[in-house]
Amino acid sequence: MIAFEINDMTCGHCVGAITRAVKATDPQAQVDVDLARHLVQIDSAAQVTQLRQAIEDAGYPARPVPVATALRGATSPKRGGRCCCG
Repeated sequence: MIAFEINDMTCGHCVGAITRAVKATDPQAQVDVDLARHLVQIDSAAQVTQLRQAIEDAGYPARPVPVATALRGATSPKRGGRCCCG
């Protein structure tokens, strides 16, 4: 399991773009998104660097976070993000 904090992810379109980017890297990946917390958890055989690059190539800066931290809900404060829709 790999977790990323993606503060620029603010809507359903963002979720779809990130999910497509991950699936393009690993079609078998399982993607779980918590939009309110700007958190994406991925179960994948791909390397963290590959997944991060795919997400960033889709236009979303991604910060890896420890899975234990993600599960506890202790991510960093949210910044004002830029959404592709807004």
